[in-house]
Amino acid sequence: MSASLPCRSSGPPRLSRRARVVLLALALLISISALVVVILRPVISPLLYGWTGEEDYLEQIKGSVALALLTLCQSAPDTRDYIPIAHTGDNPFGINTFLEQEVEPAKVELALSMIHEAGFRWIRQQFPWEDIEISEKGDFWDHKWDVSAWEKYDRIVDLADKYGLEIIARLDNPPAWSREEGVAASSLAPPDNYEDFGDFVYAVVSRYRGKVRHYQIWNEPNLYHEWGDRPVNAAEYVELLKVAYTRAKEADPDCVVLSAGLAQTMEEGPNNLDDLVYLQQMYDAGVRDYFDVMGVMAYGLWTGPMDRRTSPDRTNFSRPQLIRDIMVRNGDAHKAIWATEVGWNALPPDFPKTPNFGRVTLAQQARYAVEAYERAQREWPWMGVMNYWFFKRATDTEIDQTFYYFRMVEPDFTPLPVYDTMSAYANRPPVMHIGYHQEDHWAIDWHGSWRQEENGSAALGRFAVGEDPGNTLDVTFDGTSLYLVTVRAPGMGALLYSVDGAPDSDLALSSNMMYERQVIINLATGLEDGEHHLHIRVADGPVVIDGLVVQRSSSSLPKYLCQLAIGAALFCVWLLGSMIFRKRRG
Repeated sequence: MSASLPCRSSGPPRLSRRARVVLLALALLISISALVVVILRPVISPLLYGWTGEEDYLEQIKGSVALALLTLCQSAPDTRDYIPIAHTGDNPFGINTFLEQEVEPAKVELALSMIHEAGFRWIRQQFPWEDIEISEKGDFWDHKWDVSAWEKYDRIVDLADKYGLEIIARLDNPPAWSREEGVAASSLAPPDNYEDFGDFVYAVVSRYRGKVRHYQIWNEPNLYHEWGDRPVNAAEYVELLKVAYTRAKEADPDCVVLSAGLAQTMEEGPNNLDDLVYLQQMYDAGVRDYFDVMGVMAYGLWTGPMDRRTSPDRTNFSRPQLIRDIMVRNGDAHKAIWATEVGWNALPPDFPKTPNFGRVTLAQQARYAVEAYERAQREWPWMGVMNYWFFKRATDTEIDQTFYYFRMVEPDFTPLPVYDTMSAYANRPPVMHIGYHQEDHWAIDWHGSWRQEENGSAALGRFAVGEDPGNTLDVTFDGTSLYLVTVRAPGMGALLYSVDGAPDSDLALSSNMMYERQVIINLATGLEDGEHHLHIRVADGPVVIDGLVVQRSSSSLPKYLCQLAIGAALFCVWLLGSMIFRKRRG
């Protein structure tokens, strides 16, 4: 008995009328989406750049889809933008220098003069241990040239003061005598005895007390090479930092200690270790009590400063937000972040080596630098000084190295485009952006006999007191709302304030109640987003200024909807392409 075989269709099954209508509508939607993406490119592209930091249009679209997915699938970093944060009110413009490598003192002075003219007010300058305590412990004499090893660093400190520049002194690079012979070939390895480094830190801070206040301890310890060509160890670095912090505070209780900036990397160790993982290990090892300011690297690498894709698997300019999130989770929301290095690599197009730091044009480098400082000031109130990497090298002998092309000025002092753009930006009048700002903010212009007073009830331990009628302050701020942080108490006086030249408003600060500290008073809300001017005058003293809070009110929903729309359009284009491809294959 034979079994009958089922009949086979001679062609594909016919679609129902409803299915054909649905497919036709889908094809129409796909075509319209693709047409919109193409036609509106001149309008859409700048918007997408502001989300992704990408210059290529296709990369902008892909990046926008990724940003939309990140927005939907993960929570935003907790950055606690509206709390008092110490060391965020300083002029933010800093730059890295290698002045110890300049042979001629005149070149040191020329460099500092150009840096000042460009609007920078900070230099981050290395004070290498191996170049100061050279031959043996306690010996600060350069026997090769028969001069004091302090001499050139004294000159740098004095000239920086002459040109109104503050110094962040980077302390690292132990001398050979500090390690057992043959243990480490790299001069970057930590010393065998951390107390030797502590003694060096004490010597430097003692010598420059009153002239240098800020010190960074080590650099990129999460990298194998920077930790002496050996596996990195966060607990070891924390122990080194603890010794250095303790000795620095002994020499100058008012000094400010920065932690090392961690290299932006996603490697899993044991040699190089992800900066986010390493930082959490630092907190696990007890780092919290042994630094005043968190140092970070804030490179853009392969995308521009507007890249807002913030996730652990990306090393871009937004990565400091993740560092801030870890600080908040570990109880350090009150501490600032300073960028020890920030910049883009203008590697020549014909450079033969791999662009391991990314590659931009000189024009992009010039534009990105300004945008980076602008974004940080406008959006990150927890970010303080940002140090551009770097001003110049002493010679061009490293022209075959990729890192050389971060420079702002050539060795012969010829400025590159980034010098001009940063000069134009850094020399603009200061503006106070969003955040909870203290009375020492660099944008506040004080007039009269205001005095700074230490007080335990102040937001960060100090406030400004105006006792004489006629004392004034002025500040330009950027936002939509403004609040005054002050004190109400019996016997307090009154002030007059005006926003954007409006008629003066009275604000009485006397109270029949007990002493009220950190009182937040609304001075202006519902302003148009942009720059505004505040003028305050003491009508009757005393008046206390404990800070100003600037806020910006804006809905993020339209941005997310637009991101999703772009993503949907891109998906439609992909779907259309897939259908066409399948049809041709069939």
